[in-house]
Amino acid sequence: MERLRGSAESTVDEKGRFKVPAAFREAIESAYGGEFFVTSVTGVEILVYPLPVWTAFEEKLAALPFVHRGRAKFLERYNTYGQAVRMDGQGRLLIPALLRETSGIGSDVLVLAQADWLKVVDKGRHFAALAAAPITDEDYDDLARNL
Repeated sequence: MERLRGSAESTVDEKGRFKVPAAFREAIESAYGGEFFVTSVTGVEILVYPLPVWTAFEEKLAALPFVHRGRAKFLERYNTYGQAVRMDGQGRLLIPALLRETSGIGSDVLVLAQADWLKVVDKGRHFAALAAAPITDEDYDDLARNL
């Protein structure tokens, strides 16, 4: 699949569904189908993984020792907020009720491409966070050293 890029606006309806923007929907459906794992680590950002992408990641986690503390904490958070969902015929995905509650997501959202998965953020909070944490010269220098 071609890497996903950019962002697109969407809305969350009264039932907690958001429409996957057409710019992302076609690429994801053709490469992965219509099943997803919707989750979060923080309870605020909504992470939307095509199920095959999530399954590959889950297999890497499963390879870690059972007693690995980071693995256990990470899976606990992903599973607390996570739910497998299927895209409906109109291209909508349901955000799990617990995640809608903890994220405080409004009706206006941005869907951000993350290479082969998506992140859904509250539009107003996202732009406020960007303004509060601008890219610094040090950030650019660090990128220059590592690219």
